[in-house]
Amino acid sequence: MTDGGRSAPDRLLAVLAAFDHAHPALSLTDVSRRAGLSLTTAHRLVGALTAWGALERDADGLYHVGLRLWELAALAPRGLALRQVALPYLEDLYEATHENVQLAVRDGTEVVYIEWLSGRSAVGVHIRVGARWPLHATGVGLALLAHEAPAFQQDYCAGSLAAFTPYTITDPVRLRRSLAEVRRTGVAVSSRQVTDDALSVAAAVRGATGQVAAAVSVVVPQSDAQVPALVPAVRLAARGISRALGWQPDRPDRTG
Repeated sequence: MTDGGRSAPDRLLAVLAAFDHAHPALSLTDVSRRAGLSLTTAHRLVGALTAWGALERDADGLYHVGLRLWELAALAPRGLALRQVALPYLEDLYEATHENVQLAVRDGTEVVYIEWLSGRSAVGVHIRVGARWPLHATGVGLALLAHEAPAFQQDYCAGSLAAFTPYTITDPVRLRRSLAEVRRTGVAVSSRQVTDDALSVAAAVRGATGQVAAAVSVVVPQSDAQVPALVPAVRLAARGISRALGWQPDRPDRTG
């Protein structure tokens, strides 16, 4: 295997990108294969990353993401810093519902979940901290997409809309109508889009400038969802987080 003429930074990033939720522990051979690098190059780069703390090696010789990267991630304003501000409001929303409560941000055309609170009896969801899903398929994703620039929405709706259940929105016209409804009501309701037994109610969170920074949601069993009762609780949580981030609702929003 050759290294394809990639630069040193690109090769380092390829090593880190070899790890994901499906592959949290890798052997050196696995890293070489998944990063598309020769075994010699992979050995050298993995050694350097391990010495710095970006990777750690366990007793079985497998490599994992190291704590040094966790320390750096804690500095991300849309990661742990946002989670720390939002957590009291997420806990209040959980206490009010005892259902799954989620906080997510947009990264490109996907949502990334940065916090998740779940009760023992809450409906099962395919979510964990760090998980990614397409914007159109989740309540938080719809809440975020609805407040993006029209050009971004147009490009997204014109792209491939993956289906996960028979109820996933895959029709661009229907998606545009859903986004308009989110902007009108201030909440997104996503029913059975990821699993056929769950419904989520989500609302956007704004930062100090009025720009949408995140979205918060509660996920409940679809069969007995009481949407009218959930909407005020989700709105209250979103507004509380927004205020904690410096948003002043009496100011005109500077963004959509």
